[in-house]
Amino acid sequence: MDRRNRGGGRTGSPYGICEAPPENTVPPAPRPRPASVWRELWSLALRVAAIAGSALLLFTFVYGLHYNIGPNMNPMVQDGDLIVYYRLNKAYKAGDLLLLRFQNQIQVRRVIAAAGDTVDITENGLWINGALQQERNIHRQTQRYTEGIDFPVTLREGEVFVLGDAREDVTDSRIYGPVRVQDTLGKAITILRRRNL
Repeated sequence: MDRRNRGGGRTGSPYGICEAPPENTVPPAPRPRPASVWRELWSLALRVAAIAGSALLLFTFVYGLHYNIGPNMNPMVQDGDLIVYYRLNKAYKAGDLLLLRFQNQIQVRRVIAAAGDTVDITENGLWINGALQQERNIHRQTQRYTEGIDFPVTLREGEVFVLGDAREDVTDSRIYGPVRVQDTLGKAITILRRRNL
């Protein structure tokens, strides 16, 4: 006689006719819910704000930007150039470009002498420590101004003497004298030419 269960019972069980389901069966994990679009947009906005804030702090306390206007530093710096300067380096030497503020305007000027140097300007040109200067890329003779300071002048500790490269009708140390290093804005490190590329 066939004793197999042909009716109800456990015949429909997925584990076999007489087998109980295994005890360690784990139900399938629920599908992850799709991320909210608003949450992604908020995360992106936070990242953009963090980058913008970092750039603002960097260019407020470490670097600076200056848009040059006028021909006072031709040919090295031209009208319309964008200058990046470093605020934390004020160890200037002759030939460096620095930025300073005079009568509420920012100037770009070239350091031609530092502490301990003696500067003189005669009808023959610019003299530093008794030596007549032959300056590269300076195409006009350096002359005194009638309303300027008296020469020769010896620079004290913490002072620099600055001139504009154009040398004619330029307001520089011939007018306002030596500049205190602590009053400068910083050293020019990059010049970005925005015109006549």
